[in-house]
Amino acid sequence: MTELIPAPRDVVAGSGEVRLTEHSRLHAGTGTQGVAHWLGTALRQATGLPLHEAREPGDTDGDGIGLRLAPGLDPEEYRLVSDRNGVLVEGGDAAGVFWGAQTLRQLLGPDAYRRAPINRDRDWAVPYLTIEDAPRFGWRGLMLDVARHFMPKEGVLRYLDLMAAHKLNVFHFHLTDDQGWRIEIERHPRLTEIGSWRARTKTGHRASPLWEEKPHGGYYTRDDIREIVAYAAERHITVVPEIDVPGHSQAAIAAYPELGNTDVIDTTALSVWDTWGINPNVLAPTDNTLRFYEGVFEEVLELFPSEFVHVGGDECPKDQWRRSDTAQARIRELGLADEDELQSWFIGHFDNWLAARGRRLIGWDEILEGGLAEGAAVSSWRGYAGGIAAARAGHDVVMCPEQQVYLDHRQDPGPEEPVPIGWVRTLEDVYRFEPVPPELTPEEARHVLGTQANLWTEVMEDHARVDYQVFPRLAAFAEVAWSALPGPAERDFDGFQRRMTAHYRRLDALGVAYRPPTGPLPWQRRPGVLGRPIDGPPPNR
Repeated sequence: MTELIPAPRDVVAGSGEVRLTEHSRLHAGTGTQGVAHWLGTALRQATGLPLHEAREPGDTDGDGIGLRLAPGLDPEEYRLVSDRNGVLVEGGDAAGVFWGAQTLRQLLGPDAYRRAPINRDRDWAVPYLTIEDAPRFGWRGLMLDVARHFMPKEGVLRYLDLMAAHKLNVFHFHLTDDQGWRIEIERHPRLTEIGSWRARTKTGHRASPLWEEKPHGGYYTRDDIREIVAYAAERHITVVPEIDVPGHSQAAIAAYPELGNTDVIDTTALSVWDTWGINPNVLAPTDNTLRFYEGVFEEVLELFPSEFVHVGGDECPKDQWRRSDTAQARIRELGLADEDELQSWFIGHFDNWLAARGRRLIGWDEILEGGLAEGAAVSSWRGYAGGIAAARAGHDVVMCPEQQVYLDHRQDPGPEEPVPIGWVRTLEDVYRFEPVPPELTPEEARHVLGTQANLWTEVMEDHARVDYQVFPRLAAFAEVAWSALPGPAERDFDGFQRRMTAHYRRLDALGVAYRPPTGPLPWQRRPGVLGRPIDGPPPNR
C-alpha cells in the first residue's frame, strides 16, 4: 500500500513488514503527545487493536509505533522508517510528525479510515521502507463558503479531517456574504437574529427560474467557533476567517440598515439576499460603519488566533458611492481621487487596525487597486495577474486563480454534469496547475506563500454536492501544494491516476460522495437545473 497521495519526496523500499498486533504499543516522545492521541484514537477505532501507551521507546521494538521530534528536520518535514525495530515517525516539529502519521495511515490500507473495525481477524501491516518528505509550500489551503449554503458544524469538522488526510493546513472560512451571516457577534446580535437566514433560495444559477420556497439559514455560536478552531489546531490546520467588507454585505445591512448608503436607497427595505451574483448594496464609508466593524473584528480576533484575517474586498460596485453625498464628502475630506481610492482607504483602515493588534490583513486581489499597505497579503483569484503584481510590489501572495482551482467549476463538458458552472476543470487540469508564475524572479517568487483551492457554494445545497465538487480534484490539488513536482507538462498524470485507484478506496471508507472517474452517478445528476457553463479553455492569466 505505497500508492501515497500526495507523493512523498523520497521512498526507499525494504523487504519485510511490521505487523501491528494486540501487543503493539504506541510511544509518544516529548512534544508529540497530541499527535499520539490523534493517531491512537484513529487506529484503535479502525483496527480494534488496543495500541497501549509505551512508557519507553524500546517498548515499541518489532511491532510498535514510535513518534518523536528530530532537531535536524525542518518544520513540517518528517521521516518515516518501518523496519525490524517497528515503525518510527520523526518530524521537525509536531506538525511534521502529524503529516508522517497521516502517511502511516495510508500505508495501513483504506480500512484504516473506518470508524469501526469490519474484520477483527485481519492483519495490519506496514511494509519495510524509509520515507523522507516535506511540503513545497507553507500555505496549502481550502476555502469553504458557508454563507451561500450553510454547512452545519459537524460538516465543517468533517472537512477538517478530509483536509488533514491530504496534508492541507489552511482552512479559509468564508463566514459572511450577501446571502447570510454565519458567526455570532455578541455586541451585534441582529447579525445572526436577522442576517443568518433568508426567506428562500434560488436553485441553480441566478438566471434559473427555480426557487426553493423555504427559509435557509444557520450560524456558528462563539463556542462552535472555538471548537472548530481547536479541532483544526489538533490537526495542525490554521483557520483563517473571512469577514467581507465593503461589498458582499447585504446580510449585515439587512440586520443593521444604518450600515448601508441610507442617502441613496431605503436600506430598511432590504432583506438577506436570496439570489446570486454581484450585489449593488455595499457598506457606507462612514465612521459609524468603521466602529461597527471594529467591534466585529475585535470578537473575531478573540476567537481566531491566526496571523491572517481575510477582509474580502472583492466585487464592490461603486454606483451607490457615486450617488451618495456622504461618500462624496468623504472623498473630498480625505483628498482622494475617486471611489476606487475610497475603497482602498476603507481596506487600509482595517489593515492598520489589524496590524496594530499584531495581525495581518489578507484580501482578494481587488485590494491592490488604489494602493495597498506594506504588510497586507493578497489572494490572487482573477487569474495570475494580481498575484504577479503583488509579488513584484513586495506583498505576500496566495495563488488561487479562478481559472485553475475554483472547485465549483464543472469537471466535465458532458451534459450529465450537475449544475455546470464555469470552465471545465478536470482532475488532470488541476494536477497540472502551477502556483508560481514563471514570470517571477526567484526573489519575487519567495512572496508566494502557497496556494489554495476555493469552493463557492451557490449551487451546492448539502454536503453530498460539496463532496462531488471537491473530490477527487482536491487530491490532485493537495499533491500540487505539497509535492515537488516537475513542470505542468512533465507531470506523470498516468502515475497519479494509478495511485488514485487506491485513494478512491480511502475516500469510500471515509464516506466521501466524490465524482467517479466514469462520470456522475444517477443520484448525483440534477437534470433541469440551470447552470452557467463557459465554453473553451480558460485564460491562463
